[in-house]
Amino acid sequence: MLWYKSWLETRWRFLIGLALLLCSAAVTVLTYPKVLELLTMVPSMDLSGEMGRRIREAASLSREYRGYVWSQWFGQNLIQFWTILAAVLGSGGLLSQVAGGGALYTLSLPASRGRLLAVRMSTGLAELLALAVGPSLLIPLLSPSIGQTYAVGDAVTHGVCLFLGGAIFFCLATLLSTLFADVWRPLLITLFAAAGLALANAFLDGFSRFNPIGVMNAEQYFRGAGLPWTGLVLSLVVSAALVYGAATSLARRDF
Repeated sequence: MLWYKSWLETRWRFLIGLALLLCSAAVTVLTYPKVLELLTMVPSMDLSGEMGRRIREAASLSREYRGYVWSQWFGQNLIQFWTILAAVLGSGGLLSQVAGGGALYTLSLPASRGRLLAVRMSTGLAELLALAVGPSLLIPLLSPSIGQTYAVGDAVTHGVCLFLGGAIFFCLATLLSTLFADVWRPLLITLFAAAGLALANAFLDGFSRFNPIGVMNAEQYFRGAGLPWTGLVLSLVVSAALVYGAATSLARRDF
């Protein structure tokens, strides 16, 4: 019953997010031929300064299909949409149900607060894993339609790295939801934290190995240097600490 209740509470957020990600993945693949045409314009553009350097780098990656998929999908579209969905799925919970009386009903069920939290988080994490891997598998599925190929193994690896690194944001939103009675503060604080880490990843050299954003885009794996094990372990440790904090906070709450 708890699993079904948790699914009912999150199903529309999950299904809408899945539909958006699937559409985004399809657009990413199907626009590649047009991108190749536009790349012929890059040499004639003024590419001075930092902005020019970034344009040259993006153009260089996009000349190869694998580089294009990584830079546009795993490095931008998927990571941005997925992080928002992680914050959305993690926000809310018992405190947000107090005003409508839902919290009292939930607490009356024959289950401890720890189990309630565990079921809710397990459901959310399962949904996030599906959102990370499922749309990514559409890339190798659609690639032959434009005369390209993409390895299923790469799609799964990038999706799993995204999930393991980005679980921090779901766990943070869940922790904040045990501290604030509304949905918006946990959501906004989590998104601001993600934006700050994204800026740090972009401008601080050498930080990407430890930054969740660097783990999520798996640039180290893309460039042939293996999986980002240091960042993965660190992300899992921080996520576990956030889960412990959420469980402790919820156990001490007086409803």
